[in-house]
Amino acid sequence: MAPIIIIGSGMAGYTVAREFRKLNRQTPLTIVSRDCGSFYAKPMLSNAFQQGKDMAGLVNFTAQQMAEQLDATILSHIEVEAIEPNSRSITVTGQRLSYSALVLAVGADQRQLKLDGDGAADVMTVNDLADYGRFRQALNGIRRVAILGAGLIGCEFANDLANAQFEVALVDPAAWPLSRLLPQQAGQAMANALAGLGVALHLGKTPQAITRRGAGYTLHMADGETLEVERVVAAVGLAPRLELARKAGLFVDRGIVTNAWLYTSAEQVYALGDCAEVDGLLLPYVMPIMQAARALAKTLNGEPTRVVYPAMPVVVKTPALPAVIVPPLLSDGRWEPAEAWRAEGIVTGMRAVYTNQQEEVCGFALLGDCVKEKGVMLKTLEPWRP
Repeated sequence: MAPIIIIGSGMAGYTVAREFRKLNRQTPLTIVSRDCGSFYAKPMLSNAFQQGKDMAGLVNFTAQQMAEQLDATILSHIEVEAIEPNSRSITVTGQRLSYSALVLAVGADQRQLKLDGDGAADVMTVNDLADYGRFRQALNGIRRVAILGAGLIGCEFANDLANAQFEVALVDPAAWPLSRLLPQQAGQAMANALAGLGVALHLGKTPQAITRRGAGYTLHMADGETLEVERVVAAVGLAPRLELARKAGLFVDRGIVTNAWLYTSAEQVYALGDCAEVDGLLLPYVMPIMQAARALAKTLNGEPTRVVYPAMPVVVKTPALPAVIVPPLLSDGRWEPAEAWRAEGIVTGMRAVYTNQQEEVCGFALLGDCVKEKGVMLKTLEPWRP
């Protein structure tokens, strides 16, 4: 019997495997991993430094342990060379492996900025366990770090490194942090909290070039401003990995295109996670991945199941100002003016609500003390069915 093959050993791939094994212990499973195949929580990468965690400290289970838990064959450090949907096979190291069903959980790469200068190639990104190991080693003996991108990951890195006593410069063309997730008033509250830690905010600034200067770098902005730093880290979003699917003739757009059942354009080929565009939506967050994995496990076990998304909070791990956000999945509404919580005259939290044209609540943002309202606010939202 040909196995179900899962390409990718990140959260999406391993969660599908775990959920499938709850339903089916007989069908053989093969997981192909381009890296070591260890299971770890990728969201921990952006707040692990101050905790003193190295690569080994982030690993929950090795590939061998995962293979035993899942009764699966795990092929580590293997790149899939080709997918052949017509013959239901993949090619690895020159050999053809047949599948009964194929799951693409290949993830995404950090987006690369187009920068000039002889230091542009030295910009670091942290997208997996090995990246984190290199990043942690690169911080030895230095103090000044520039982070390009004030989105979720950039803000978390800035908070983590500032707490570890680094001098952090946070650079973003937007006027406030988390500009894709928060309205301006709430974003300004986040900016104030990070600044209170000593993070130097360079908002409304576009990095243009990086040049080497001694053991460090000069970061040049489009408006002529320069920053002197010792390391530069980019956190400007994710680009789904599409090349393998594209070469196989699968339909790709912003991601590997699937319907609400996670079917791609090829028979018995499915996709989920950071690489997938599920019925028009890219949702590179933990909860959508978990929901998709549970649905797909049932489908793989012979019970076709569409994804239904409950209200899915995104937790921003910024201790300076903790945040829980349910971003609206559709942009046909507006953010209402944010409400500030005060204690003894000091703002301790903020709540913002997103409503659609029918005045229904379809998203919210809670900051600081207001995160206590998460349970109450979640009850006001309806599940989203793509």
